Amino acid sequence: MPEVPPRHARLPITLGALLLLIMLATLVAPPAGRTSWLLEVGPAFPGLILLALTYRRFPMSHLVYVGVFLHVLILIYGGMYTYAETPLGNWAKETFHLSRNHYDRVGHFALGFFPCFTTRELLLRRTPLVRGGWLTFLVLAVILAIGAFWELIEWWTTLIVASDVGTAFLGSQGDPWDAQWDMLLALIGAAVGLALLARVHDRSMAKVTDA
Repeated sequence: MPEVPPRHARLPITLGALLLLIMLATLVAPPAGRTSWLLEVGPAFPGLILLALTYRRFPMSHLVYVGVFLHVLILIYGGMYTYAETPLGNWAKETFHLSRNHYDRVGHFALGFFPCFTTRELLLRRTPLVRGGWLTFLVLAVILAIGAFWELIEWWTTLIVASDVGTAFLGSQGDPWDAQWDMLLALIGAAVGLALLARVHDRSMAKVTDA
């Protein structure tokens, strides 16, 4: 198992420190309240802690670390305002005459786009799988499972917490097909990510595995 090269370690450490500062700054007085922030960003904590604990013994590629950083920023922005009330989503709604704030669609697309590289890297480096159709199929299957499980988390949260906070966390905005759209967008996000950046991911991984 490779030790993390010193130069390789600089980026995840820098991104981790920057992300911690952003979290602390946005948690002070988020417009939607701290409960909303914690509900949206909290699920990322276990993954972030795991990456921090294992980055010396099992360093991931820079592409994965950058992807995680960007993904958490999307979660933080949604948690600050709730997905249905993000200023960026409201701007798009008014500018393009949309029927709803679609920022939650961005969040679920990101749920597929960024984690697909973490999934792909783990399968390539920790299993006998090689590049090809089966790898792609399994990455997409894992992402679709993650998207479906997230819908269960939203459902459970809505049942457990206060109804107003839970409804805001659910973010369906009256759309009866919201859960199906969310799962589909996660799947599309993963497919787009693999199609556009698989080779970039391979080169990023090579810098770690060949070190």
